[in-house]
Amino acid sequence: AAFAPSRSPGAAAQHSSATVLNAEMDRRNLISCLTNGALTTAAAVVCTAQEAGAASYSQTYLTEPTEEFKANEERAMAFKREQLKQKQAFNTVLTRLVTESKTEDQLVADLKELKFLTIKSGGLPTGLKKDDLVKQVRSKKAKGFWPTPVEYEYQALIREIAFQQSPNTDKDEANPL
Repeated sequence: AAFAPSRSPGAAAQHSSATVLNAEMDRRNLISCLTNGALTTAAAVVCTAQEAGAASYSQTYLTEPTEEFKANEERAMAFKREQLKQKQAFNTVLTRLVTESKTEDQLVADLKELKFLTIKSGGLPTGLKKDDLVKQVRSKKAKGFWPTPVEYEYQALIREIAFQQSPNTDKDEANPL
């Protein structure tokens, strides 16, 4: 029978580790080559798609704005102007409330005017946050003089702002609360 020459245990371990190392190096080379080839192909496809997209975009690009676009821009500018006027009115009354109003009647009148402006504009104007308004009114309140009727008007203003921001007017007939 064929008899293979015996190897020492150390020689077998060396041979198997060298074979594994070579196989691992071959696998790494193969993956590297495949990855590089895939990236090159993907880059070529992306470049071609970008060129095709750019060509079709430049063909549909308008050099002159349409009448519809001009009308929309005019409406947007009118809305911004109106919002700036409303914000200026709010800021005028708020400044007067915080700095000039000293008596109960003046404070109540300013808070009622803020409430009226809130109702008239359907909420706070763009650029004026409820938190900012509350901070300014509370700073006045913290300075000392703040009678009960003024607090009632302040609470009414806060309720009106909350209602205007979320006017849930739908009645839920099934819910008794």
